[in-house]
Amino acid sequence: MAAKKWVIGNWKLQGSLSSNQALIEGIRARLPALDERVGMAVCPVFPYLPQVGGLIQGSGIELGAQNLSEQAKGAYTGEVAGAMLKEVGAKFVIVGHSERRSYQGEDDALIAKKTRAALDSGLIPVVCLGETKEERDSGETWDILLRQLNAVFDLIDAAKDEVVLAYEPRWAIGTGVSATPEMIADVHGFLRAYLVAKDAAFGARTPILYGGSMNGANAASIAAVKDVDGGLIGSASLKADEFVVIYEALRAAD
Repeated sequence: MAAKKWVIGNWKLQGSLSSNQALIEGIRARLPALDERVGMAVCPVFPYLPQVGGLIQGSGIELGAQNLSEQAKGAYTGEVAGAMLKEVGAKFVIVGHSERRSYQGEDDALIAKKTRAALDSGLIPVVCLGETKEERDSGETWDILLRQLNAVFDLIDAAKDEVVLAYEPRWAIGTGVSATPEMIADVHGFLRAYLVAKDAAFGARTPILYGGSMNGANAASIAAVKDVDGGLIGSASLKADEFVVIYEALRAAD
């Protein structure tokens, strides 16, 4: 069974009660019904999860969070547990985004623990992987990806766990520069082969998203790449028109 496609909006540190409402209303007006083959999710910051959950009710759009703690509970000031996210309606949670790797110093071991915490809470982790420009230029891309994959998949049960992968070349995040279709095809093929080697059924059903400056202008060319099952969208997800264009590109792709 082929992987379901997903378009997931990562709103990052953006939003307000009024702009969130306008954005969701804009998306719903332009996309009154979702295709069962292509899902959509939005990931606002923690304080807006209940509001956005209400705004998307009945639309088929799913709710996601941008991060979670590796801890289930306890004296961890400022942290948010997976069970809490699940309780307010989240289905997905982004884990290991390049900005958290870079700015918060999250390493592979911590990201693996957060992935397991998400799964144990009934959330689907969107696990982000990718290399820096320096790592790509020095020919380390495959080693970096394999290291990141192995750390996470040491804690995953391929027979029962549901995971989404997102390849986000770190040199393409927030820069407006996207990887070429050829680069994306190489990496997504590598990721698919890794998953299939773990378990054939798991490898076939696990979505692999692209997450590096995907927008309305390049969505069709990226969506056409083999083993691209959607996008983890940053700034373009804050514009209703553009977000829907990306969704339609995935829906039109074979």
